[in-house]
Amino acid sequence: MQHILGISREQISFTCLEDFIPTHHEVRFIDAFVDSIDLIKLGFQVQALKKEGRPSFHSTVFLKLYLYGYLNGIRSSRKLEKEAIRNIELQWLLHGITPNYHSISDFRKDNPNALRSLFKLFVSFLKNEELVCGELIAIDGTKVRANNSKKANFSQRKIDRHIEYIDNKVSEYLKELEEADANDNRTKVTNVEAKIAKLKERKIDYELLERKLQESDDTQISTTDPDARALLVQGVVVEISHNMQAAVDSKHNLVVATHTINRNDRNALADIALEAKKNLEIETYTALVDKGYHNGRQIQQCTDANITTIVAQQEIVNSNEKGTTPEYRVTKFVYNKTEDTYSCPQGEVLKTTGTWHEKKSDGKLHYRFKQYTTVACKHCPVRHLCTAKADGRRAIQRSEFADAVEANSKRYQENAALYRKRQEINEHIFGTIKRQWGFNHTNLRGLEKVNGEHSLIMLVYNIKRTMNILGVTDLIQRLKNWNSPYKRNDFVLFFRLCFKPKWQYIFIAQKLAA
Repeated sequence: MQHILGISREQISFTCLEDFIPTHHEVRFIDAFVDSIDLIKLGFQVQALKKEGRPSFHSTVFLKLYLYGYLNGIRSSRKLEKEAIRNIELQWLLHGITPNYHSISDFRKDNPNALRSLFKLFVSFLKNEELVCGELIAIDGTKVRANNSKKANFSQRKIDRHIEYIDNKVSEYLKELEEADANDNRTKVTNVEAKIAKLKERKIDYELLERKLQESDDTQISTTDPDARALLVQGVVVEISHNMQAAVDSKHNLVVATHTINRNDRNALADIALEAKKNLEIETYTALVDKGYHNGRQIQQCTDANITTIVAQQEIVNSNEKGTTPEYRVTKFVYNKTEDTYSCPQGEVLKTTGTWHEKKSDGKLHYRFKQYTTVACKHCPVRHLCTAKADGRRAIQRSEFADAVEANSKRYQENAALYRKRQEINEHIFGTIKRQWGFNHTNLRGLEKVNGEHSLIMLVYNIKRTMNILGVTDLIQRLKNWNSPYKRNDFVLFFRLCFKPKWQYIFIAQKLAA
């Protein structure tokens, strides 16, 4: 016999699903984790049994299915339905239950806030097991493509361009119509009139979009996913996206806070930094952040919350840059906090009247600032090297958040080696999620639902990494010893399990005894 022979398909054997799942398999942790949680307390929608009609599936079925699916790179509800039928691991996990794809999909759409709460609950478990230290946290974000094409995203400029094209096209058709009338060509007249009518309908659609855009007080509008926005991804590349934020603890590179926004990182620092502090229930920590987050107001809010920031410095934008040599740029002017004055490289003192001016854009207040000048500029011999202004006077502006920004800049310069750890801590997380798992887009619409899915992704990332650190067996044992206010008591567990088929009673007894 030259080849290995398989088992006959007609061979009868006596086995059970339990025999096929090793004790250290990841599905055992999913089963233990979900069964230990009171889903109602977390906010999951649990369907109640009605007097008539078919009984519903319990929410634990869908949560286990999704956790297994995302752990294995499967998130399509139709694919999960197929896997529940043919996958022996899911047959064990779901006790042979095979929900349809529509019910699977509805669970994810109906429980976004509960999924966010579940992520936070697991973070509290990680802290309880001392898998996160809460001392050094790296913050970053990544763009995830939205379920909205570029063609379905409009700005005022794009709407104007479409309306202008329609008007020009209508003018061309009107000329053709006049020629057709003159030649008494009724067939061509009918065709041109139909084209004009169609263009007028399209123009009405664009005018309605323009009205919605003006009423929204925003710069763009999306028609498929109203919350999706055109965001700068890299360089000059723009995608219709959502911006997934993550705060990652340095001890084991586990995610301790996450949420998704529909704007760039410029005004995103304080929210994610405060969320990390709240989830970990700590008084202070050090945040490592890249320069895309550098914003005076955001740094000030972190300072007020007792969060130490090390945000990379952006290049200094100087209104006097034109005509100013490097020796006389704003960084060369020394601020005296006691006197509230600036000293220029020539030794002259620039003073302020104390008046706060407002920096606005699109009618919105960005920050307040004071302006510092000196009359000595009129007779300064190097005035032409310092400023190109017509009156020859150099003015220095100081933001209301300058103290916090300067303190952050000092920390950044003094902790170059520490800051370089930022990429090591959090960059690989987005690489794993987007490149290895393929979660670089979302099929859900609306910021709330997208937040729910992204929280599920980060939860699964934490679970997978924790299993690699501790092992499944040790992790399950720690879960049993975990004292959480959201943990389901044994009576509720016994009551729910007792409604299973008789052949599972032995398994129930073993589960409760453990």
